[in-house]
Amino acid sequence: MPQTPPLLHWFLPTGGDGCDPGGVTAVQGRTGAATRRPADIPYLTQVARAAEQAGFHSPLTPVGLGCVDPWILTAALAQHTTRIGFLVAFRAGFASPTLLAQQTDALSRFAGGRLALNLVTGGDPTEQRAYGHRLAHDDRYARTEEVVTDLRTLLDGKTADRDGTHLRIEGARLTDPELRHPVPLFFGGASSAAEEVAARRADVQLPWGEPPAAAARIARLRDLARPAGRTVRFGLRLHVISRDTGAEAWAEADRILAGIDPEAVRAGQERFAAMDSTGQARMTALHGGVADAARLTVTPNLWAGIGLVREGAGTALVGSHDQVASRLAEYRALGIDESNLSGYPHREEAYRVGEEVAPRLRTLTGAGAA
Repeated sequence: MPQTPPLLHWFLPTGGDGCDPGGVTAVQGRTGAATRRPADIPYLTQVARAAEQAGFHSPLTPVGLGCVDPWILTAALAQHTTRIGFLVAFRAGFASPTLLAQQTDALSRFAGGRLALNLVTGGDPTEQRAYGHRLAHDDRYARTEEVVTDLRTLLDGKTADRDGTHLRIEGARLTDPELRHPVPLFFGGASSAAEEVAARRADVQLPWGEPPAAAARIARLRDLARPAGRTVRFGLRLHVISRDTGAEAWAEADRILAGIDPEAVRAGQERFAAMDSTGQARMTALHGGVADAARLTVTPNLWAGIGLVREGAGTALVGSHDQVASRLAEYRALGIDESNLSGYPHREEAYRVGEEVAPRLRTLTGAGAA
C-alpha cells in the first residue's frame, strides 16, 4: 500500500525576490540582486500560483521587520488562488491571543479553511526592541506558551481565562466561529526552552536544515511529548538548488558564492553573533562565518553558503534532481514528515522543484500521487 506523500511547502519572498539570497529582516538590509522583483501583489501572486500549479501544499508567509504583514498579504493572495493553503507566521506576544484567534477565524473563513499557523518567538534582540519587547530568551518562550495555549483554547471554541505571568485574560471567546477545518500549528526554535514548548503545544516542529546526524532532536522531542500523550510531527526548513546534473547545481552555488560581498558577510555575521537564538548559532557553526567553498559543504549535498548573508534558515540541498530527492528521502526516513523549501528566484524554482524533485521523492518514498 502506498505511503502518505510527504508534504512539501514553499516560501513567499515578502521582502523582494531575485536570483541571489538576501536578508529577511529590514535590520539587515538587502542587495539589489536579491530584490530585483518587488514584493507586490502581482509578483507574489505569481509565486503563489506557481507553487499551487507545481503541487505544493502551502507557502510560508514570513513575519518580521522586513516583511509585509503576513495576515493582510495572505488575505489578498487567497483571493487569487483556489487550492493551495497558506502557512502564516506570527509573533507570540505582539498581539493578544484573543485578537490572534479572531484573525485566524476570519482568515480561515475567507480562505476556505486553507490555513495553518507558524508560531515565531523571535531570537534577534535588536528586532525585538524595535517591536517594543525586551524579555529575556527563556521568558519569551514562557510568554509564547501562555499565548499559544489560550489561542488554541479559543480556536477550539472554548472560553479563555488566565491570570498568568505574562498574560491576563478574562472571559475571552470567539463569537460564532467558523473554524470548520483544524488549524495546524507549526513551531520552530532549537533551545531547550523552545523544545519544551513545542513538545506541549506544537503540531509540527519545524527546525532549519541541519545534517542528518542532528536527528537526535527528533527523538528528544518525541520523548518530551510522550508524557503529555502527544505526538509531534516534524518538518524541515531549507533551500534547494536543484538542476538536471550535479555539476550544474554546484555551478549555481559557486555563482551565488562569488557574488556575495565580503562586507555583507562580515556585517551579517556580526549581527548574528549578537542574537540569542540557539538555532541561529547552530546555523553559524556550520560555516563559521567563512566563505570557504570547501567548508561550506557540511555533508553530501548540504551547503551552508546561504547562511553567510541570510539569517534563519541558511542551508540548501545542492545537486541533481535525483540527488536532492534522495537527500529529502533520507530526512523522511529519519522522521521528517514535511519540508518547507525555497529557491532563488522563488517563482521559477517552485516549478523546477515541484516538477522535477517532488515526483522523484514520491517514488523513493513509495508514496502515491500528490
